[in-house]
Amino acid sequence: MSKAAYRISHGAVAPLSKLLWRPTVTGTEHVPRSGGVLFASNHLSFIDSFAIPIVAPRPVVFLAKSDYFTGTGIGGAIRRGFFEGIGAVPVDRHSSRAAQESLDAALEVLKDGRGFGIYPEGTRSRDGRLYKGRTGVAWLALTAGVPIVPVGLHGTDEVMPIGSSFPRLAKVRVTFGPPISPAPYSDMPAGKGRRLLTDAVMDAIAGLSGQERADTYNELPPESTGAAVGI
Repeated sequence: MSKAAYRISHGAVAPLSKLLWRPTVTGTEHVPRSGGVLFASNHLSFIDSFAIPIVAPRPVVFLAKSDYFTGTGIGGAIRRGFFEGIGAVPVDRHSSRAAQESLDAALEVLKDGRGFGIYPEGTRSRDGRLYKGRTGVAWLALTAGVPIVPVGLHGTDEVMPIGSSFPRLAKVRVTFGPPISPAPYSDMPAGKGRRLLTDAVMDAIAGLSGQERADTYNELPPESTGAAVGI
């Protein structure tokens, strides 16, 4: 997607969304304005991947199910154009290599000096709690050598609860926290470094979102297949 296409799409979607939901946004001063950066957020709703790019001070790329790019008819064309317009990266969630393919796609975005959004929990929280983070976020940060900006979302689950088809009006809050450098964890044994960095990120997200913590991993619902990679 070209920068011009992003500006056009973002310029059309962002003002309308802000007018309707009037999100409260804090901490944008913490976001690096250039270079690769990870935005690691809690995950409450389908619209999270729109809420963050709409208010972030720089473009943020998220993964999206490849199904969103292959629809037919007018509806399919509109959906495909929307996801292409916001710079979403398609990934086949049903692939046996979904997790690695997702990480590879994210790594390319970061190496290109862009911002990439990821949900360390892997999938949406169905009970509002913040689940244990998967270490893909740390692998990306350590491999690409980029900082992680923790993000706390609040209220997006009220805009579009799980199972709903249309968004509702509700108060949304997006908080960006100070970036976390992967450098202190780079000299540790790989597994230990990834785990400790991921835990630090989840602690920061919890502080921003105010959610109750869960000491287990969040799993995909039974009807889903593939890896929990935050799409």
